[in-house]
Amino acid sequence: MYIDGVFSGGGIKGLAFAGAFEAVEKRGLKYVRVAGTSAGSIVAAFIAAGYNSSEVREMLEELELSSFLDERKTLIPSKIWRWVSIYWRLGLYRGNKLEQWIAQKLKNKNVSTFGDLKKGALRIIASDITNGRMMVLPDDLISYGIMPESFSIARAVRMSCSLPYFFEPVKLTASEGVSLVVDGGVLSNFPIWLFCRNNHQMRPVLGIKLSSNDQESSKHKITNAFELYNALFETMKNAHDARHISSKHEKNIVFIPVDHVLTTEFGLTEQKKLALVELGRSKTEEFLRRWAF
Repeated sequence: MYIDGVFSGGGIKGLAFAGAFEAVEKRGLKYVRVAGTSAGSIVAAFIAAGYNSSEVREMLEELELSSFLDERKTLIPSKIWRWVSIYWRLGLYRGNKLEQWIAQKLKNKNVSTFGDLKKGALRIIASDITNGRMMVLPDDLISYGIMPESFSIARAVRMSCSLPYFFEPVKLTASEGVSLVVDGGVLSNFPIWLFCRNNHQMRPVLGIKLSSNDQESSKHKITNAFELYNALFETMKNAHDARHISSKHEKNIVFIPVDHVLTTEFGLTEQKKLALVELGRSKTEEFLRRWAF
């Protein structure tokens, strides 16, 4: 059966998507359109490019996550440079390695730009903080004077994955000037609304969200400035989408509780990586056994 799929953000927790994709494929479900934010945009891009679940799992399991932490070279002591990077560069890491890796993997499937895919097959969420607007890529590129078909998918994914203060924002040069673009999760971490507008669904929509549902999620403990920032960011990410995850849509969402892993835990052990993949697989299999689409 053909379905549309939506994948949430979640940073490193996105390894669970590899297992979820395995369960979906095993059930005989095939994606027609996919959408994602941040980590979800990575797996969505790979699915749209034609990768199967075994290939995605192999890629992610072999990946050295720390290779994405590409700091700029400097003679300044690292502790001082980190503060300088955040203040002037607006992020600790450039994000170039992540973009290059995605571009190469897509190229292996003869995919580089949105024009290489069937129209509407892939949508990615990013946040334009210069103009204060959500971006649905590639659709919204027209308003920036950019032809959607010619835009790099790897670049779009890089934009969606630009976690504030962690990765440097992407500078998007458009006809109206330069915009700073950051993580799509700032404005919509789980864009299930993309395929559920006005009750005109073309086919069943399956959402996979890297969190517990509202009834099971824990409250934020706030005792210092760092915990305050974390609570603010998590609230900001989830508040918009929570209004769209009504009882009507919740029955079509796989919730994968991954609160035990940090979004930026790039030093995950192999054991933890495999555990995340297995958690994604088992939770999705459990959900699909009772899914009444």
